[in-house]
Amino acid sequence: MSDTTNPTSPALRWSRFALSAIALASLTACANFSGIFSQAKPVAAQQAGLSTQAIPADSVALDSQWWKAYGDEQLNQLVDTALANNPSLRVAQARVQRVMASIDNADAASAPQLNASLDASRQLYTRNGLVPAPIAGSEREIATLQASGNWELDLFGKNRAALDAAIGQSRAAQADEQAARMLLASNVARNYFQWMRIQGQLEVAQRTLAQRQQTQQLVKDRLQAGLDTQLELQQSESGLPDARFQIEALKEQEALLLNALAALTSQQNKPLALTSIAPAAINSVANAQTQVQAVPLDLLGRRADVVAARWRVEAATRDVDNAKTLFYPNINLTAFAGFSSIGFDKLVQSSSTQWGVGPAIRLPLFEGGRLRANLKGKTADLDAAIETYNAAVVDAVRDVADQLASTQAIARQQTEQKAAQHAAEAAYAIAVQRYEAGLGNYLNVLNTETAVLAQRKLGVDLAARSVGTQIQLIRALGGGFNDTSSDTSTAQADHHAAR
Repeated sequence: MSDTTNPTSPALRWSRFALSAIALASLTACANFSGIFSQAKPVAAQQAGLSTQAIPADSVALDSQWWKAYGDEQLNQLVDTALANNPSLRVAQARVQRVMASIDNADAASAPQLNASLDASRQLYTRNGLVPAPIAGSEREIATLQASGNWELDLFGKNRAALDAAIGQSRAAQADEQAARMLLASNVARNYFQWMRIQGQLEVAQRTLAQRQQTQQLVKDRLQAGLDTQLELQQSESGLPDARFQIEALKEQEALLLNALAALTSQQNKPLALTSIAPAAINSVANAQTQVQAVPLDLLGRRADVVAARWRVEAATRDVDNAKTLFYPNINLTAFAGFSSIGFDKLVQSSSTQWGVGPAIRLPLFEGGRLRANLKGKTADLDAAIETYNAAVVDAVRDVADQLASTQAIARQQTEQKAAQHAAEAAYAIAVQRYEAGLGNYLNVLNTETAVLAQRKLGVDLAARSVGTQIQLIRALGGGFNDTSSDTSTAQADHHAAR
């Protein structure tokens, strides 16, 4: 009798197994995805003002260390310290490490698995079982020493989809870390320039107090000369408490800003010592920083929050692909080899050798709707990720539009304020000239100086707002973030595929 007709021949057994495998595979046509699909659509790039690339890789970008353009060494040190020590940023970095580990975990699923085991026990065999005498009714040691291996054949892309999803989540976490860095640097810069604004306002407030004290003394002199009454004296004295109140309020704001900077830089255990800045410094900073005249469209696509949201859409898409593969057969190649014996003394003898090799195919036929429910959940997650991306795009466009509008409006306000300050200074100069020529009194000089001080205070406020808006615009444009992870992830995925 030939091997092909012998029912115990290996060739016939394997042919029967192959036919069974084909029959199981044919059942995959019954995988039912009907009615389960994503409802959400990503916002069109042209509609949102983004570049046509979903994740841009090459375009004009801002300097990633944009704060150094202000040329302030104190600011540079504060930002560097914050980026090195801030706990919130360390949390974001830890999350990156966590999701990077998930890539290795997903990649391991496609690799062959090899294990070694040693099992040993002492057993009393029943007299009424299948084991014959003399073993029946006796106590014997049982031992098994073997190595076993398993390799899942990823024919339907389940493991590859899981790996791609993990890569997407890791890129999103990296973008989140960059967003945290950008937010931290912008918060330090904004608080620092607010502190500079307070320094300028304090000098103006102190000059205002000195001016009002001069006014009071002048009124006293005029009262003694019979030129003024108690009414003018009381009016001059009423301005002193208000001037001192303004100084104390500014000192409170100064303390709060220093506390904020200490917290951002994790230096709460020691006083934060900053060198006082002249009032003109905030104006020079505002004038030195180049105003953004035009916004390249693809800068919006470089925003770390937009990039993170886009990567999460990619990860959710791969999760849906992975959920679909669960409807298909799972094919594993398994093998084992080792020793097994009754009695420890015979364990490693050649007669105790055993081995086995073969495939294992599992196909879900009835899961009570579990697989469809899982696919529905993953599809809903994809819809949520797409809408989150759409919201991030809309917020990015609005954010940039708001900051550009504020930048342009403040520039117009500064033009008018400078004209008003120039007029006030001219009036003050005339009053001084008239007083020196004996044509006017010193009270007129002080009154015109009050107008000059008010304009200087307004100028400091507008300069601080201008710098603050510049920082907010830089943040809105991504702060120099350049996502190169698209190429990196592609290379990494190709590397895993080659393995």
